[in-house]
Amino acid sequence: MNVPFVDLKSQYASIRTEIDRAISQVLEETAFVGGRFLEGFEKSFAEFCTAKHCVGVGNGTDAIFIVLKSLGVGAGDEVITAANSFIATSEAVTMAGARVVFVDIDPSTFNLDVSKLEEKITSRTRAIIPVHLYGHPAEMNSVREIAKRHGLKVIEDAAQAHGALYHGKKVGTLGDAACFSFYPGKNLGAYGDGGAIVTDDEQTALKARMFANHGRVAKYDHEFEGVNSRLDSLQAAILSTKLLHLEEWCEKRRSNARLYKEHLRDSGLVTPEEMDGVRAVYHLYVVRVDSQKRSSLQEHLKSRGIGTGIHYPITLPNLKAYRHLGHSGDDFPEATRASQEILSLPMFPELTEDQIVYVCNAIREFQG
Repeated sequence: MNVPFVDLKSQYASIRTEIDRAISQVLEETAFVGGRFLEGFEKSFAEFCTAKHCVGVGNGTDAIFIVLKSLGVGAGDEVITAANSFIATSEAVTMAGARVVFVDIDPSTFNLDVSKLEEKITSRTRAIIPVHLYGHPAEMNSVREIAKRHGLKVIEDAAQAHGALYHGKKVGTLGDAACFSFYPGKNLGAYGDGGAIVTDDEQTALKARMFANHGRVAKYDHEFEGVNSRLDSLQAAILSTKLLHLEEWCEKRRSNARLYKEHLRDSGLVTPEEMDGVRAVYHLYVVRVDSQKRSSLQEHLKSRGIGTGIHYPITLPNLKAYRHLGHSGDDFPEATRASQEILSLPMFPELTEDQIVYVCNAIREFQG
């Protein structure tokens, strides 16, 4: 049996008629930039997130960058985020002209450790970017409480958490603004790049929309210099179609996670836990394995036709890109340990129980 790490072909096959119709409509109307397809998706996604505003942009990295600029973050400022995200999170901070400050993680959720957050705040700190990593919401009540106490903005990096819930509230409504990626492999993925900014604040939404469109409100009325970062109409139409299925896909991911947990019981691997009051959406299913065995386990699973991944093998502070910050692995011990132990198993809505059992049996075979 072959079990791919992700299977976008199966998803397309399940909604082929709807997708093809959506693409055809855009082509027939030659409405490739802006217009009703983009407006329709922005409205629908805002409603899905229970937010007031949604601004479609070119990708998830741009979303974070544009929000930072819209909130006035720039040179001389500092922005705090987790030490174990994808580089897009920290990269956007640097793009905005600010300095990124990393904080270690909670080993049980892989999210930012709020107990270590306040010690990172200085007089130059302007914002906190908690990452809802792997589809599990960060501890937002504590983040917001600390941010309020210090007068800081909170920007959710929700690139992996479309549809996740935190104490009954949708991810995307837990800070001053939230940023989503629609990269093809995401829980809500386009057929190319795409991203969105979600917020309840009208001025933030207006500023972000203008900044993403050359700083203008009308065709040649530029109030300031911005950038060109647009979610095109083809992707918007595709996303609108997929959005109708997202809740079902989230529940299938959760069901798959429960099956993994059941079949990996007493396997020697540490499986994910959910905080109380949280609905995780399992963009990735990440287990912990003895760091000395991880590579050989990966090779064993590969030999059985099973795809795996490592998200992420190097913590952000220890990437060459951040050598100038002078960090060592000892500065972020939990993030460093996680980077050496984590292994992502196949996870997608169309994954079958037979495939999950096959993966788990192969793991048990390796563990002996």
